[in-house]
Amino acid sequence: MALAGVVAFIVALPLTVASAGPVGDAAPGDVRGSARADDRPQAPEPTHSPLLLGLGLATAARCGPELSSPDGIEAQTCVLTEGEDTWARTYYRNASGDELSSVLSLMGPGGRTVQMNCAVGAEDDPGVCETPRERTTGDVGGYTAVAEFAKGTAAHGPLLLRSGSNSGL
Repeated sequence: MALAGVVAFIVALPLTVASAGPVGDAAPGDVRGSARADDRPQAPEPTHSPLLLGLGLATAARCGPELSSPDGIEAQTCVLTEGEDTWARTYYRNASGDELSSVLSLMGPGGRTVQMNCAVGAEDDPGVCETPRERTTGDVGGYTAVAEFAKGTAAHGPLLLRSGSNSGL
């Protein structure tokens, strides 16, 4: 019986120590303990962007549906925006057993297009292809992305899957 009382005391002791002391007694510049506020890494200073979540810029994503082909290709394509930058990214998985090629296109307002050619290995591991980041011009909603997966080279091989950033593709 005495052992049960000791166990309860040992379990309760850390909780008592952790919660000891009233909250809010310290002055704003008063730091207690071994770590000082000045020694901690500082969060980046906020900028004029309304897209801050406290730790940095938020990334907005507009993605189309996850698609798959009978040939074993799965993909989802997105338009990403962070601060003043916009780019395209496609997430894919190639279970076809063949090496493939992929062309990822980011189309923006005013007919501006950025393309990226990506080699897709024969292994069945998830992969990512993305275009370089570009400064956003016009309305972000005016951007769309399309990824096309083909056997051989994208220009000469049969198209296996087309994935877009909106559900209309």
